[in-house]
Amino acid sequence: MLDDIKKTLWATADKLRANMDAAEYKHLVLGLIFVKYISDTFAARRAELVTRLTNPADEYFYHEAGPGDIEAELEDRDYYKEVNAFWVPEPARWEALRSAAKQPDIGKRIDEALTLIELENPKLKGILDKRYARAQLPDGKLGELVDLVSTIGFGDSPQSARDVLGQVYEYFLGMFASAEGKRGGQFYTPASIVKTLVAILSPHSGQVYDPCCGSGGMFVQSEKFIEAHGGKIGDVSIYGQEANPTTWRLAAMNLAIRGIDFNLGREPGDTFTRNQHPDLRADFILANPPFNISDWWHGSLTGDARWVYGDPPQGNANYAWLQHMLHHLKPTGRAGIVLANGSMSSSQNSEGDIRAAMVEADVVEVMVALPGQLFFNTQIPACLWFLVKQKTHRKGQVLFIDARKQAAMISRVQSELTDEVIERIGSTVAAWRGEAGADAYQDIPGFCRSVTLAEIAQHGHVLTPGRYVGAEEVEDKDEDFATKMQQLTEKLGEQMAKGAELDQLIRSKLGGLGYGF
Repeated sequence: MLDDIKKTLWATADKLRANMDAAEYKHLVLGLIFVKYISDTFAARRAELVTRLTNPADEYFYHEAGPGDIEAELEDRDYYKEVNAFWVPEPARWEALRSAAKQPDIGKRIDEALTLIELENPKLKGILDKRYARAQLPDGKLGELVDLVSTIGFGDSPQSARDVLGQVYEYFLGMFASAEGKRGGQFYTPASIVKTLVAILSPHSGQVYDPCCGSGGMFVQSEKFIEAHGGKIGDVSIYGQEANPTTWRLAAMNLAIRGIDFNLGREPGDTFTRNQHPDLRADFILANPPFNISDWWHGSLTGDARWVYGDPPQGNANYAWLQHMLHHLKPTGRAGIVLANGSMSSSQNSEGDIRAAMVEADVVEVMVALPGQLFFNTQIPACLWFLVKQKTHRKGQVLFIDARKQAAMISRVQSELTDEVIERIGSTVAAWRGEAGADAYQDIPGFCRSVTLAEIAQHGHVLTPGRYVGAEEVEDKDEDFATKMQQLTEKLGEQMAKGAELDQLIRSKLGGLGYGF
């Protein structure tokens, strides 16, 4: 049911965009969904308070309240703050915007509403994008968009509202990433990759950090994982950083819609040169940094404390990301990082030496090779690195998983990992780690193998799973040898007869030309 609603909403919203660039339009649509959400949550809390303040059996009951007293009481901000609802002043409430949707100045009104909401809620300062008055949409289309967002049924309770809205927001993020193609990957990591990272890391409580958080998908999946395993929102605290200012805003809205508390730093900024969380040591790090970036280096990074295993080359940030994450882990922490396949085997500049040092220090725990075509924005094949500060199980070993053949195509150009495949990968790692309740681990040719550091050293510290897991066993089709041999001999006989025929034909043609032999 909700899937149909999401598709219908998207189709309508996409039609309203006319010829506006998807990258621009995204901010208008997602911003409106966010405003509708905070307004609805505020209204739901207000309605709940009216009921409670007038119910003698409720702890909130207001004894001997006069007609104006309840109204005045409803203006007390603390009631809203205690349930994580934002305070929305009257002119900024959704009803006020909806009733003005057909006015020619609706863009200006939305911008003013956003300014008011920011003033009232310091946490949202700088997060709401005031670009509606100058939106390059054809006349009337912005008003139609307001009407469309008004139709999103946000449920009876703030909790169900939050859930529906969060799902619509996430679905739209994915669709915009697809519409933007190459640029879309800068803010969106496909859900199946995030789910795989989360399944292997299994974040349950503590601090979760993503130093290049895009629109916040890693955090959202972490919260979903925690809830699915009996925990609750708030069991983890969220720390993120993002360099792109518009993407930084998308992340903040994505988390606020779900009532997730977050710290994305004081401002958007480059993780290497303007680290927003220098003292953070996290329990879990999940990240999909941009692959192979070459313009990351700055002179101030020479001899940085993060480069424990060697200075990363100035022409490629892959090993800077890996070492940045290790630096920010607690001694008991774990990190999962998506990187280009080249990172597993490159020996350019200092990369081979850094990788060898990391392997020998036993901080590489699991390596996963991924199928192609998982990303919107790149055909570069990718892999997952899992790092730990200190291994508690299987010291001196690395688990290799080759998931290259595990993809399901969802369109001509896009593949994904199904939940069953993700479950298989997650349970393989849990078994290898010897986690409580997991099955006993065993190597599976062509899929997974536990390898000693000595063997990895023999391979020049290359970490490509295909090198280690071997070939999968081919199932015998139960045909007996004699039958198979009979079929092959017959086929060979046919081909030899055909060959003799062709020899004869060539001889006669050449003979006719006076070149007989």
